[in-house]
Amino acid sequence: MPQKKTPYFELRSGAVDTLHFVVKTPELDTLRTELAQRFEATPEFFAGDTVAIDVRRLAGDERVAVPALAEMLAEFRMKPIGVVVNTEQAEWAVVEGLPRLDSHERHERRAPRANRDTEVPADAEPAQAAPVVAEASAIPSTIIDKPLRSGQQVYAKGDLIILDLVSYGAEVIAEGNIHIYAPLRGRALAGVKGKLDARIFCTCLEPELISIAGIYRTGEYALPPDVQGRSVQVRLVDDKLIFEPLGLK
Repeated sequence: MPQKKTPYFELRSGAVDTLHFVVKTPELDTLRTELAQRFEATPEFFAGDTVAIDVRRLAGDERVAVPALAEMLAEFRMKPIGVVVNTEQAEWAVVEGLPRLDSHERHERRAPRANRDTEVPADAEPAQAAPVVAEASAIPSTIIDKPLRSGQQVYAKGDLIILDLVSYGAEVIAEGNIHIYAPLRGRALAGVKGKLDARIFCTCLEPELISIAGIYRTGEYALPPDVQGRSVQVRLVDDKLIFEPLGLK
């Protein structure tokens, strides 16, 4: 029997897109220490964000106390909404209040290689190549063309472009890349929603803190002379910040 339509709500299928908290150790104390070290300088990183607890990286004989882990994440202002597991883990990892979720992680798509051993009939028509569509960013860049003073903060859901000084005590945050065409003396945090390929570009790097996807370095540790106060790009490689001179004159 067809259901009567209502203007007040709808039920539709859909895919939940959220951050994955990928667990690599069952030791809760170790996780707590790493969380504190990662986010003590930037407590607003994931404040209020939903996360899926992903335990698939654990070894077959390893188990983590999921309810306790969920409580710990809540202490760091994250909101666990479910658990991502493989078939063998479902028995112990899916607990009351945290349903099993399907993973919708984004991966790079590559065209399949042609099989050189496959014969193509002489009278066969050439297959029409599928169109290549470049994925355009749905979120426009944010442009700031005035100096940012101590205590000011700018947040961009896409890329962030700064055309003036970022003073000590100021903070610029972006879910995408950050471009600063002026001295950076405050804090710059790119890829804050876990975008590992985010980068920071700056024409004069003198930061209090620099961070990509939660991996950060404070100004307490001096930068190498070839990047301190110079034009630099910062990127993330194997959970390590890489500082590279841009060679701009």
